[in-house]
Amino acid sequence: MGKKDHQAQKEKDRVQSVLELLKKQAPLTVKQEKYCSNACVERFLKGKGDSVKKAAKQLRNCLAWRDSIGTDNLIADEFSAELAEGVAYVAGHDDELRPVMIFRIKQDYQKFHSQKLFTRLLVFTLEVAIQTMPKNVEQFVLLFDASFFRSASAFMNMLLATLKIIADYYPGRLHKAFVIDPPSLFSYLWKGMKPFVELSPLTVVVSSLDYEESLEFNDLTLYPRAASLRFDSSSVASSAKLGSCSSSRFSFTVSHHFDSLKPWYLSFADTSASKVGPTNPSQAFSGPAISPLNARSYSFASPVARGPRGNIDVVRKGFFPSTPMPQKTQKLDASMIHHPRTPKPSFLRSPALFFRRDHAVQMSRVEKSRESFVPFLKFYRRPYDEMIYRSKMRPPLGGLISIVSPQLKRRHMSISQRF
Repeated sequence: MGKKDHQAQKEKDRVQSVLELLKKQAPLTVKQEKYCSNACVERFLKGKGDSVKKAAKQLRNCLAWRDSIGTDNLIADEFSAELAEGVAYVAGHDDELRPVMIFRIKQDYQKFHSQKLFTRLLVFTLEVAIQTMPKNVEQFVLLFDASFFRSASAFMNMLLATLKIIADYYPGRLHKAFVIDPPSLFSYLWKGMKPFVELSPLTVVVSSLDYEESLEFNDLTLYPRAASLRFDSSSVASSAKLGSCSSSRFSFTVSHHFDSLKPWYLSFADTSASKVGPTNPSQAFSGPAISPLNARSYSFASPVARGPRGNIDVVRKGFFPSTPMPQKTQKLDASMIHHPRTPKPSFLRSPALFFRRDHAVQMSRVEKSRESFVPFLKFYRRPYDEMIYRSKMRPPLGGLISIVSPQLKRRHMSISQRF
C-alpha cells in the first residue's frame, strides 16, 4: 500500500505543477479552470510521457484552440442539415459503456463546405460523445464509413485531419478507430503514412464484406433468377437413371460412345425420358458406366481408362511383366543407408529474405482486427434515427429544442395540476 500511495502522490504533484505552469503564463478563466480537471491533466501527462513542461505546453495550445473554434458556442442548430442526413452522430454505447461515433461523410461534402465547418462538426460530435460518458469511462470509438469516397487521397486527407485533432486536443480519448470499406488505393497510401501518424496503432482498416452472413444454396426462394435454374427433382425418379440430368431450361446428356471427344452435350429440350445407364440386368453389378459427375474426366482420360469396364482384366494384363520379380532375400539395415546431407544455408542470403514477413503472423493480425470489429458491427448496421441522437444531447449542445422543451414540459404539468 505504501508504494501505491507514493505513486498517487507523485501523480498529484505533477498535476499541480502543470496547473501552476499554466497560471504563470496567463490566468485561466472560469471555464478553462473547469476544463482543466485532474483527470484532464493526467491524460495530457500520460500522452507526453509524464513530462510536465510538454504537458503544460500541449494543454495551453488546446485551450487556445478551443477558444478559436468556439466550443462553448456549439449548438445543434448549426448542423441541422448534417443531423438530418446522419453525417456524424453517436450511435450508442458498447459493452464497456464507451460511446460509439459513426462518420458517414460523402466526398462532395468538403467541396461545398469549408474545413472550419468540418472541424466544428467533428468537435461538436466529440463533445456530445464526451457528455454521454459515464463517470468511470474516458474513451470513445470511431467508425469511419469510407464507402462514399471514390478518391483515396481525399479520404486520406480527411482521416489524417481527424486523427491529428484527436491526438493533439483529445489525448487518451480514442480507444479504437475503424476505417470501413475504403477506396482501393487507400491501403497503399495508409501503409506509407502509418509511421508518421500518432494514432496509427489504434486505427484498423476492415471490410464489411468479411462479415456478410453466408447464404445457404438450398434456400433460393428469395432469388427468382436462381430459383428458375434449380434442379427439377421430378424429372429424375431414382438413382438408376444415371447419365443425364434435366431442368426447366436445359438438359444434360452423356453420349453412348466412350471414344467420342465430346461425350456430353447440352440441349434446350427436355429429354429427361432418354436416360443413359445400364439397362441390361447382367451389367448392373458393375455399376453405372458413366454419369454427369465423371463425364468430363472421361473426356480427358486415356483410351485405356475410356475402354469398356468388361474388358478391364484384359487391359490390366499388359501392365504386369511376364516373368516374376525375384523375392528379397537380404534384409537391409536402416543404419547402413546413407542419406544425402542437407547443405547448410550460406551466410550471404538473398536480400529478399530480409523483407519477408511471416505469413502466419500477418494472418493472425488480420483475424484479430476482424474480431475486434465484431462488437461494433451492430452499430454500423443500425439505421440512423435523428430523434434518438438529439435525445442524447445536453444543453447547450442540444440547441433550442433541448433548452425549451424542459420548460414546456414543466408548464404543461403546472396547468394540468390546476384542473
